[in-house]
Amino acid sequence: MAGLNVKKGDQVVVIAGKDKGKKGEVIAAYPKEERVVVQGVNKVKRHVRPSAANAGGIVEQEAALHVSNVAHVDPKDGKPTRVGVKVLEDGRKVRVAKRSGEVIDR
Repeated sequence: MAGLNVKKGDQVVVIAGKDKGKKGEVIAAYPKEERVVVQGVNKVKRHVRPSAANAGGIVEQEAALHVSNVAHVDPKDGKPTRVGVKVLEDGRKVRVAKRSGEVIDR
C-alpha cells in the first residue's frame, strides 16, 4: 500500500461516481483507508442526536471518497492530471503535474 498523492488543501476533480466532474478542495485525507473528503462533493444526510453543541436533526455533510476516484487539478489549465515527483536544485522533493510540469506543492 503506497502513500497518497493527495494532501489536505489540494485542488482535485472527481473522475468517477455520482459527482463526476465536480471540483473541490481536499479537507481531510485518510492514508490508511486510502480515502479523501472533498469540500462540496459526495454529500450525505446524517441524523444527528441533539447535544449541548448542536440542535440535532438531519445534517448534510461530505462523506469520504476513494482516492482513485479523484485526480489533481492542473494549476495551468484546470484539467485533471497525474502527479510526479521532482527533486529541485536545493534538494527538496516536490510534486509536479505530469500534464504541464507545473509544481503542485506550495
